Amino acid sequence: MYSLSKSSVVRGHKVKMTAKLRAEYSAVLHMPLLKEERDKVAQHVDSAYAQQNPEYLITGTHPYPSGPGVALTADTQIQKMPTQGGVQSLALALPPSQARQDATRTAAGVADIHRHAGNAERSQPPLHAMSVMEAGGTKNSALIPRKAPTMPKPQWHPPWKLYRVISGHLGWVRCIAVEPGNEWFVTGSADRTIKIWDLASGKLKLSLTGHISTVRGVAVSGRSPYLFSCGEDKQVKCWDLEYNKVIRHYHGHLSAVYDLDLHPTIDVLVTCSRDSTARVWDIRTKANVHTLSGHTNTVATVKCQAAEPQIITGSHDTTIRLWDLIAGKTRATLTNHKKSVRALVLHPRQYTFASGSPDNIKQWKFPDGSFIQNLSGHNAIINTLAVNSDGVLVSGADNGTIHMWDWRTGYNFQRIHAAVQPGSLDSESGIFACVFDHSESRLITAEADKTIKVYREDDTATEETHPISWKPEILKRKRF
Repeated sequence: MYSLSKSSVVRGHKVKMTAKLRAEYSAVLHMPLLKEERDKVAQHVDSAYAQQNPEYLITGTHPYPSGPGVALTADTQIQKMPTQGGVQSLALALPPSQARQDATRTAAGVADIHRHAGNAERSQPPLHAMSVMEAGGTKNSALIPRKAPTMPKPQWHPPWKLYRVISGHLGWVRCIAVEPGNEWFVTGSADRTIKIWDLASGKLKLSLTGHISTVRGVAVSGRSPYLFSCGEDKQVKCWDLEYNKVIRHYHGHLSAVYDLDLHPTIDVLVTCSRDSTARVWDIRTKANVHTLSGHTNTVATVKCQAAEPQIITGSHDTTIRLWDLIAGKTRATLTNHKKSVRALVLHPRQYTFASGSPDNIKQWKFPDGSFIQNLSGHNAIINTLAVNSDGVLVSGADNGTIHMWDWRTGYNFQRIHAAVQPGSLDSESGIFACVFDHSESRLITAEADKTIKVYREDDTATEETHPISWKPEILKRKRF
């Protein structure tokens, strides 16, 4: 057996501590000593390790807390921790670095680490989060309280009021589209007809027949004199408005077609169906360019845009998919909703969009679908969404209610429940579709009482007569 001298043990321990310092404390070795600690440390530099016991041992947990909320225990021999003098003397043996030479840099010393060690994160009040500040490009371990975010004051919007009710359909009005010139709009109904109405007067201009079941989607092209429609009869039709007749059919869907949308810059039509697919059609050749497969239930809504991703779909399988139009494949799948997604709307100016579901209205950011916030409170099956350039988001639901939201803050500034048409049941008050006209001064809704209702802003309202009943409550942004 070999016997080790006391000096050998201390020398070995110093080597061990040097390695430990490099491995575990390299981030703080360059930090200068705090002025108030310098005098105190000087007395112990020479005897820092000379008094160490050969049976030196740190028992229990790691000498520093291994994570937030893990406090130092009685079993941890804090008195055996290297002192500031020891740290500084051993640091001198390391190769000099630019960071260590910068003695003027503001940073915390080892004493601060001791002082804050064991401050459990969970013991802090919920309104105070711990943040790590950046000082001179170096991470500083100073912990400061940060207030929880609060909802900023929403922009004031004038209230909307009903000013026209248009009757003429004999069934539920399921869809609306406004033509690019803003002179007329078109509706599709469960009475299997498509009707064209004068926007200024609300008078019927034309009725188109040809579908043999409910018309679920209509769209007017801004690039050609064409009107597109789809319905529960599996048909997708292209109408020439110069002759008022069907000139093309797009065959391929295996079940009811629930929605369609036109690409804004290329001659492409996208439809979605109860057969769990969305299909991309070449308008002129009628070719099925892509069949977008991936949803596991009815695809209820589809939107197109010129920027990437060019196609967005919402489905009864509770997911939203962002599609690569060139490859015809899913680019991203958003699974935050817990119930069917029946409505999507793209913001006309921002690179964002919103989705409507019975659990929440959610806002997202393109191109990857980053979650922004929840708009909670419209506790019904949301069938339709619309948004204008002023940041007014409208949601229409199965129970006949319309909610108006401030897009930026998610503040619900108005709720409307219009009376049903005389002779209709109260249960026939569902909102199936809503859209702003191109001047954004009118809101048109398609309803279950067989009417079309037109709303406009109240010109007499001011912020003094209709103040915002807003409270700066704590913002709760869930990811579910």
